[in-house]
Amino acid sequence: MEKIFNNTQKAFELKSDTELNRAYFLFKMIQSAPLVKLGTSLTNFALKLHLPVESIIKFTIFDHFCGGVSETDCLKVVDQMYTKKVSSVLDYSVEGKEDDAQFDAAVRMTIKTIEFAKEREAIPFAVFKPTGIGKISLYEKVGAKETLTAEEQKEWDAVVKRFHTICETAYKKDVMLLVDAEESWMQDAADDLCEDMMRLYNKEKAIIFNTAQFYRWDRLDYLKKLYAVSQRDGFHIGMKVVRGAYMEKENLRAQERGYKSPICESKEATDINYNKGIQFMLNHLETMHLFAGTHNEDSAYTLMQYMQDKNIPKNTNNIWFGQLYGMSDNMSYNLSDKGYNIAKYLPFGPVRDVVPYLVRRAEENTSVAGQTSRELNLIVTERNRRKSK
Repeated sequence: MEKIFNNTQKAFELKSDTELNRAYFLFKMIQSAPLVKLGTSLTNFALKLHLPVESIIKFTIFDHFCGGVSETDCLKVVDQMYTKKVSSVLDYSVEGKEDDAQFDAAVRMTIKTIEFAKEREAIPFAVFKPTGIGKISLYEKVGAKETLTAEEQKEWDAVVKRFHTICETAYKKDVMLLVDAEESWMQDAADDLCEDMMRLYNKEKAIIFNTAQFYRWDRLDYLKKLYAVSQRDGFHIGMKVVRGAYMEKENLRAQERGYKSPICESKEATDINYNKGIQFMLNHLETMHLFAGTHNEDSAYTLMQYMQDKNIPKNTNNIWFGQLYGMSDNMSYNLSDKGYNIAKYLPFGPVRDVVPYLVRRAEENTSVAGQTSRELNLIVTERNRRKSK
């Protein structure tokens, strides 16, 4: 398999020297865990006191990892990326809300992004988080098959209705819809809802995509069982396959509560599990549709090799690669240059409300071994290449 991810000219072709330098200094800061911790504390403190720090956030970490404050604000980035055939997934990244009014507002925004996507070839997917439209404690209780109070049942009925509203809109507009995965203790309920939605709306093709986090050792079994159900009930499976984003939280909770951690025992075991997941899906592409969300170059090469071995066209609509905006441009733009389908998650929302998302991005880049160093090395390589011209 040809190694394509070191081509920094392709990776950063859309970035000006100023933007490249800003990315360098940003990842240089993120490389320091103490600095990230201090910056997070100071940012949260300043926002609570309503200090005028939003403009500083906007022109640094926000502009690097987010497309804008609204869906229309994102269009400049969307159109620019699509000049290189890199598509966008508009992701309303407001987190941590806990009441019905805010959940209903999230539904309206998700529907708005679906309608927005319907009109634009550059936006083939919409996305939402289950906890954006319902309380995590409620998902947990439903997933554990606990008896709900009358009030909780009313709340859960509202969550189910919100799922239906969003998924039915995606089906009617013919826009593929990604449902993000979250903590394991709420995921069973979300999985069941996604299965119900697939059964309703994925009869002809995959419109609704659930997400499987393959740092969980049980996800391959989950995928195989879902496939068996889909064959019995006659529906297509859409699945975004990722490694996962809550490892430290998952392991800590398992340790504190005395149960076996749902997380694979090592990175190597996670990598093997992830690759088995995508291989299983490629063996059943007649009814399975894969969105491979990964910043791992080896996994991308593995998927590319599987596709080559099976003579699967690079641009088949059954297979998409995905990365986050602001990360792994060396993968995204080089994949698109070779003809693969690629879509980058493009978060947006009011600066103040998106801060929790930005904090997670900074912490993730700090904790994931080698991620920040890889980003920095690529940026340095491109800066040096430009200087030597």
